[in-house]
Amino acid sequence: MSTLSGRPDHGSGAARALDSLRAVPPGAGAAVMATGILSVGMRLTQHAALSAVLLTIAAALWVVLALAFAVQLGYDRAGWQASAANPPALTAVAATCVLGTRISLAGGQSLALALLAVAAVAWPWLLVSVMRHWKRPEPGAVFLVCVATQSLAVLGGTLALAGSGDWLARAALVVGCLGVVLYAEALVRFDFRQVFTGAGDHWVAAGALAISALAGSKLTASPLWTGDAHRALRAATLVLLALDLAWYAVLAAAEIARPRPHYDLRRWSTVFPLGMTAVASLSTGQAAHVSWLHGLGTVLLWIAAAVWLLTAAGWLASVVRRRRAA
Repeated sequence: MSTLSGRPDHGSGAARALDSLRAVPPGAGAAVMATGILSVGMRLTQHAALSAVLLTIAAALWVVLALAFAVQLGYDRAGWQASAANPPALTAVAATCVLGTRISLAGGQSLALALLAVAAVAWPWLLVSVMRHWKRPEPGAVFLVCVATQSLAVLGGTLALAGSGDWLARAALVVGCLGVVLYAEALVRFDFRQVFTGAGDHWVAAGALAISALAGSKLTASPLWTGDAHRALRAATLVLLALDLAWYAVLAAAEIARPRPHYDLRRWSTVFPLGMTAVASLSTGQAAHVSWLHGLGTVLLWIAAAVWLLTAAGWLASVVRRRRAA
């Protein structure tokens, strides 16, 4: 029901649902990213049932976020455009590609291609919008310019390995190189004090390197490149993973030195890098034939799963508190 002014009647269930969708923040896409990459990791470690459950949750969250995106665009275009100028908006691209990657691994190549197309259409517009409003210093969300870009490379590389066309691998290489350049651009804008004071998204500094390494592992595994090209891709992937693990160690030490146990939406941007580092280790170990990386990736995956559970519990507790307060 609507009032004569065209505004929803806030007494109706439909209006309350619309209000809830309009209130969904752009950064909520990190929950899809975190859940989706854990699903990928569980599949790589042969935990099919857990992977399927996580995939279902990630897909449901993605649908909710897609509805929120449409509702916000329809009811508050100015607010939507303002949100699109901030780095968290890029989680829409990354979340879509992470979900598409998991679906591709399950054999759903047509749906994964469709998701790649959606992400590829949204990516340049959001990227330019965010970069036009860059400033210094920036929180860890600034690294989402790299994450969103590399997510396209990961999904493209995954689809190429599944037989969807060598052109996807070539495009993934170009996009992956751009992602590395964007990481450097983000790094010079990052507020390094966030390592000790950040509310969760400071971990994206590591997650961006992890997804870069994952993209590299997909390209390394491709039969398209041989000889020196293959060796260069393998070396670059190992370097990116090493840098990611170094960041991981620094950020973990900072969390121990300065504990931040309270729930914050940005903690989903902690879970994603934890899970992405695990998956990057697993995938790189297989593509680069470094066997010990599988064991490391498995350990890191369970750490990410534990943090996912804690973050989900914090989210549920925050929902309960808000409803009681209302």
